Parts: sequence; C-alpha cells; structure tokens
Amino acid sequence: MTPTIRTMIVDDEPLARQGLRVRLEREDDIEIVGEAEDGPSAVDAVLRLRPDLLLLDVQMPGFDGFEVVSRTAAEHLPNVVFVTAYDRYALQAFMAHALDYILKPIAHRRFQEALRRARRELERDADAESAERLRGLLDARDADEMARVRDLMAGAVAGPPPSFISRFTVRDGERLLLIRTRDIEWIEAAANYLLLHAGPRAFQVRMTMTDVERRLDPKQFARIHRSTIVNLDRVASIHPEYHGEYRVVLASGQALKVGRAFRDRLV
Repeated sequence: MTPTIRTMIVDDEPLARQGLRVRLEREDDIEIVGEAEDGPSAVDAVLRLRPDLLLLDVQMPGFDGFEVVSRTAAEHLPNVVFVTAYDRYALQAFMAHALDYILKPIAHRRFQEALRRARRELERDADAESAERLRGLLDARDADEMARVRDLMAGAVAGPPPSFISRFTVRDGERLLLIRTRDIEWIEAAANYLLLHAGPRAFQVRMTMTDVERRLDPKQFARIHRSTIVNLDRVASIHPEYHGEYRVVLASGQALKVGRAFRDRLV
C-alpha cells in the first residue's frame, strides 16, 4: 500500500491555492491536511498539523516563506517545495542549494516532476540531506547571498559572502531539527561530540571545538575555556575568582568557568 503524503498548501492568493488543491486532489497518495494564506498562519499550521510535504509560496504578507521555514524548523521540518514567481537570478540560488521549486505560472510537467522528487526523498528517508539543503538556503538568505548572486550575474563586483553558520542540523529521536545559533546559550565539548545548550535542552552534534569556533561569528560567540563556547548575548555577569580566574553567569543562571588562556576574550 502506498503511504499517504500529508500535504499543506501555503499561498496568499486564493486562486493559486485552489489551483494547487485541484492538482493535488488528482494524486492518490496525497492528503491535503491544511492551507494558509500568510506567514504567521503558516507557522501556526505547520507546527499544529506537521505535514510531510509543504508547498510554500515565497512572497506573502506577514513574512516570507523563508521565515516560515526558519520559525518552524526547530520543531518540525517537512519536505519543502517552494512555489515562487522569483526571477531567474534568485532561482539560481535555489538551484545552488539543490532545493526544489515550482515557478509560477505552474506548468503541469514541472508540477509532476516536483511531486516525483518529493516522493523519492520521502521514500528514501532523505531527512538529513533535505535538512542540510534547507539550512544552506536559510543561511544564504540570512547573509543576503541571493542579492549577491543577482549582482554577480548582472556583472557587478561583490565580495565573498560571510561563511559563519547560522543554524545547526541536529537529530532529535527520529526527526531532524534546525537550531538557530542565536538560540544557543553555550556549547560544551563532550568526547567526540559537542552539546548545544538551547533553553532547557542540549542537542548533540558531531563536530570539534576548533571547527565550530571557526564557523561561528566571533562578534556573537566567544570561547572561554578549552571545552566551552558562550553566546555573548546570553552572558548576564562576569565574576572574578581566585588567582586571576573568572566565571560567567548566563541569563539562564548557568555558571561557567573561564580558562586563564581565554579570559582576555571577555574582560
């Protein structure tokens, strides 16, 4: 028996939603579980309905489709197919990150191709790969890389895009989440892994302290110990200890030791 793909439609145009609905209702393995017409309602519906597949408009009231993914990815990350009227330059950015998209006005063949690709990814359980693709696209959006692509293709001179990571892909049981770096309070080394402390939870990733330190924005994160990195925005106070050592207290109340070799990064 073919598994049912729980699908959600997000578009601010009623006729566009109706057109997508009519196309999807012809597919035996598709169940339409909900619709939304703007960014805020889309976030609420995605978190409530947890669809397998999301047909997501890019330009919408409230906030755009990228922000919808950004705000839901830490709790639920469906397979995303963007429905967009973006010009060919922005599409290059989509293609560079290997995400699928449907260009408006929608062509039947292209729509079927996007569904086939979504089915393949769902069948082979490609959650990790899809999550990495989405993270790459969101990082590009945060760094305004799409504007750079457009400028470069138009012949303008532009510098290299920032390489700092803005999200981590983490496994949470059988699902994958995207954790924004700004939501991380501190990072702790644990054997061959790192623990990302975000709110009351800690998420495990397989990276080294040297690697993660290099990929984080030094204006926001500082290494304070050979096994500890803190989010500077979460530091509430700094306390001197004996023999020239210090400890920091985070907004959550967590106290962390500052190594002597790293104290100049804070004081």
